[in-house]
This record gives sequence, C-alpha cells and structure tokens, in this order.
Amino acid sequence: MHGPASSGWLLVALCAVTGAYCLARTRSGAEGQRSAAGGEALMGFGMAAMAVPAAVFTPPAWAWTVYATVFGAAGVHALWAARAGAHHLHHLVGAVAMVYMSVAMAGSPGHAHGPGGSGVPLLTGALLLYFAGYALLTGVRLVPVAAVAGGAGPAGWGDRPELARACRLSMAIAMVAMLLTL
Repeated sequence: MHGPASSGWLLVALCAVTGAYCLARTRSGAEGQRSAAGGEALMGFGMAAMAVPAAVFTPPAWAWTVYATVFGAAGVHALWAARAGAHHLHHLVGAVAMVYMSVAMAGSPGHAHGPGGSGVPLLTGALLLYFAGYALLTGVRLVPVAAVAGGAGPAGWGDRPELARACRLSMAIAMVAMLLTL
C-alpha cells in the first residue's frame, strides 16, 4: 500500500503474526474456533502480502487478479457460512474489502502502489466506518471483566477468546490503515 516503508513493514509484521496465530487456532478443540480461524488466517496473510511496501516489491499485474479471485471465493464461502452464524458476515465484509482493494490497485496507474485516490470514495468511506466501528467495539470487549469462579480450567492457546478478539482487533486496525492509504 502507499505510505512510508517503515509503517508498511510494521503492517506486514502485524498481519503476518496475526495470520500465524489464527493458523495456530485452527488446531483448537472447539469447532467454531477452527472454522473462523481459517478465514482469519487467510485474511491476515493476504493483508500482509498486500502491505509489502512498493519500494521493495511491486507485484505483477496478474497478482491483483489472483488476490481478487482468492478473496472473492473467501467471500462466497463466508456468505455460505453466514447461515450458521452472524460472525461470518464480518468475514464477508473483510473479503469484500480485500477484493475492492485488489481491484482498486489493479486499476491504479502502472499497477503500482503509487499515490492518488484509486478507490471509490463512498465505498472506501463505508468500509472505513465499518472497520473503525468494529475495532472500537472489539476493543471494548477486550476490557477485562471479573473472572467467573469455578471456570473450566486453563484453555489452550487456540481456545482463548480474548486472544481471538485481539487478533480480530489487530486485523480491523490494519484494514483501516490499508483503506486510508488506498
């Protein structure tokens, strides 16, 4: 995306670490955690790949079509999975945002991460509002509450809901950063 290389590398690191944790969550004992974690891992790694500074690597023109296709398929999967739970609608919005950014980058001059508005301002604004609101809501949900006495015992790394929320929060913040630079 656009912007200084140092912030781009920080965004790459944040998204890659988040994707790696989500990938580790796919080994969770809870079925709901596993199914959501796979889509979130794909999103994290995809965002990391898109955030690599253009000064280091400018993807070939066909890469944006591949991104749009992969995240279009992820969006269809999220739409299908939304029948079972509303959380998948967030995955659908994330996939739509990734397709949108891929199409916008493919349409930018020279297919590079050059400066200039390459997206549709109304859609960019709507996605910014959604992800900023999601980040705020998720951040509020991370505020510690009193522990329930007699809990089920220590959970594994993949079964800790606060870490899953922190993962979603970091991806929402990264999405806001990417949309701002579009």
